[in-house]
Formats: sequence, structure tokens, C-alpha cells
Amino acid sequence: MRDIGPLDFSVAAGECVCLSGASGAGKSLLLRALADMEPHLGRVFLDGVGCEIVPAPQWRRNVALLTAESAWWHDRVGEHFSRVDESLLAELGFEKQVMGADVHSLSTGERQRLALLRLLAGRPRVLLLDEPTASLDPLNTERVEHLLRRYREEQDAGVLWVSHDPLQVRRVAHRHWHLEDGHLREEILST
Repeated sequence: MRDIGPLDFSVAAGECVCLSGASGAGKSLLLRALADMEPHLGRVFLDGVGCEIVPAPQWRRNVALLTAESAWWHDRVGEHFSRVDESLLAELGFEKQVMGADVHSLSTGERQRLALLRLLAGRPRVLLLDEPTASLDPLNTERVEHLLRRYREEQDAGVLWVSHDPLQVRRVAHRHWHLEDGHLREEILST
């Protein structure tokens, strides 16, 4: 397992911070640690409350991780949702009938967009996004970026977004960090 840190950083409410770095640099590991899904020696806070005193399920509802390849444990898409906002489905290019689809019949990109909707349904306060558009075509990348921007602004959610796409970083980020040799370096965003 790769050692990273010590790191000292914050993501403000309503802010989108992008994180980049070479494959294997520890970006996913960092996101998993922030979501309290990976053992770590660090301290993670949300509004001054440390994750160590919050029950893990509650922490993960507030500090939600979208992995690069999300898990699906039921056969049908709709079985993964307690409620569905049809306007959000449409915003991501789906008809409501997708809720009856077999998960395994969907493309990787379709599953990724639906996993994002599943994550947002819980109204998390912080989004940890591990390459949420890596398997998407340009139109669906634009849809996801728009939805995430709107969610961040309306919910005043903090976002830590892993991306390897410098153009995407310029489109979505307020700040940009690069993870290398276990340490963060702030990058200047060019316009």
C-alpha cells in the first residue's frame, strides 16, 4: 500500500477542488481514507467534527465517495434506489424505464451515470469523485459536469474531484492539486 502524507488541506462548502497525479500516486487511496473506508493515521473533519466520533454509515452519507467503478448488488437498476428524481434521470439522458433495466445490460458509462444519481439521492454534503466521467463520451461528460455544478451550488457541497483531463480541470475546478510522491502541490489554474 502506498504511503501518502502527511497532508493538510481543506475543501470549502460549495468549492470544487480537482486532484490529479499519475496512476498509482494514491488519489483513490486518499479518497477512500477521507470517506473512512481505508485505515489511516490522519484526522478528517466535517464542520469541525472528526470522522472518528461519527458512525461510519452516517459519515459516508455525508462524505460520499463515487468510485471509478461503482458496485451494483441487485440485478435491476431500480432496486438500488429508494426514490428517483425523474428530472435528474432526464438530465443525464435516461428515460424512466431505465429503472427496470438489468444492471449487467448497461454500458460502463450508463452504470457510472446511474451510480452518480444513486450517490446524489442521499444528499451528501461532500462529494469525493474518483474520475466520474472517465468512461463517458463528450455529451455525457457535459451532462455530468452540469449536474455536479448545479448540485454543488444548490446544496453548497464541497467537491474533491479526481481527473486526468486538464481541460476538465479548467472547466470545473476552483483549485487544483497534484499528488506526487505522497505530497500535494497546488497547481495554478490557467484560463
